[in-house]
Amino acid sequence: MSLPARFPGPGAVPILESVSCRGKSPMPDFPKSTPRPIVPVTSPVTGSIRPPGSKSLTNRALVLAALARGESRLTGVLQSVDTRVMIEALATLGISITENTSGQALTIIGCEGLLPSPGAELHLENSGTSIRFLTAMVSLGNGRFTLDGNARMQERPIIDLVDALAQLGVATKCPGGTGCPPVQVDASGLAGGRATLGGSVSSQYLSALLMAAACAADPVTLCVDGPLVSRPYIDMTLGLMAQLGADVRESPPGTFMVSPTGYKAAEIAIEPDASAASYFLAAAAVTSGRVTIEGLRYDALQGDVAFVDCLVRMGCKFDDSPQGLTLTGGPLQGIDVDMNAISDTAQTLAVVAAFAESPTRIHGIAHARHKETDRVSAMVTELRKLGLVVDEHEDGLTVHPGPLQPGVVETYDDHRMAMSFAVAGLKTEGLAIADPGCTSKTYPDFFEDLDHLCRVHQ
Repeated sequence: MSLPARFPGPGAVPILESVSCRGKSPMPDFPKSTPRPIVPVTSPVTGSIRPPGSKSLTNRALVLAALARGESRLTGVLQSVDTRVMIEALATLGISITENTSGQALTIIGCEGLLPSPGAELHLENSGTSIRFLTAMVSLGNGRFTLDGNARMQERPIIDLVDALAQLGVATKCPGGTGCPPVQVDASGLAGGRATLGGSVSSQYLSALLMAAACAADPVTLCVDGPLVSRPYIDMTLGLMAQLGADVRESPPGTFMVSPTGYKAAEIAIEPDASAASYFLAAAAVTSGRVTIEGLRYDALQGDVAFVDCLVRMGCKFDDSPQGLTLTGGPLQGIDVDMNAISDTAQTLAVVAAFAESPTRIHGIAHARHKETDRVSAMVTELRKLGLVVDEHEDGLTVHPGPLQPGVVETYDDHRMAMSFAVAGLKTEGLAIADPGCTSKTYPDFFEDLDHLCRVHQ
């Protein structure tokens, strides 16, 4: 089928995004569980699968429902470390959340934009959405709120969000002086006003402010200074806000005017995770198979469905039906692609590129150096370890395809490193994934689901 452009073309479970705030450092060492071997397939991967709910949608919906008037119901909720961190933090803030036995449906009694807790200390592990969304959310409260995370979180920038809140009259600071967590917010409600923020590091800063702004006392105007990375995630935020009654106008582009409407309760069905779907679509691509992602359509709220555009450009075929997205693999050609808007799938594409017939250049992802690890350097390091020639650029990498060697892929405590390289193992003898448990951050059952999809082909 012909594909519209979705992004710029070439050019309770246990609590378990490189330029760091403290200076760029070598790839860190992480404690590792037993490496998990990946069993290669002997025939094209065919079948269908429904990934769990979207983490990005789940954590946004949790915040909006918590701020709403009345009782909201969320279905298809992702159960993972990142969503559990958010749920437990909201409970600490005094929000009533009831889970069904599977945890995939939640009932949330909103606080009408007035946080019950007179202050709190929140530990948010390495969940970027949680610490950024909640830093803005607690500005609606009254009291001192401290937000912190693990060692890697303390290296992830948040100063643009802190500065924007200060412009809106919120007493916010990073006590460590690094521009990274911990963050201290001395809140007395969000009055309204105007703030300018940078958009080159993370779109989550703007999403955080947009969601909180609808509960301010007066209108809020937010102006993005310079380019905005991962624009589809802002559209996702705005789409969910609209479902709960928010009024946001963008004029001119990059300037958002948020009316103080608050939110009304709603029933929200969480879509299957499009980022997670990329690994199964990639499995079809590299094995010349055919895989359907149940329940995920091309017009989904999640911009990462545009990953299929990349695979189509490389030689795959794609169909969108009421049952979901279906991708059929074929001979792969390298491409030159700007993945700024869908950087969470850049690692997946880098692995697919190893099996193409010509080099692939991925660019526009400098902000991926601020994620769970420096994802650009990590990808380059591990692909080279497996025998490929890979060029590293400040904003991406060029993968020169070739046969992969056996080896253990380090994951750097990054769930997406583990899941993307698992796809390489489907076509490579002797490949194993170090610390496979790191996928618990967003997809605890990933390896079991991959095994189920591929078992008949092994």
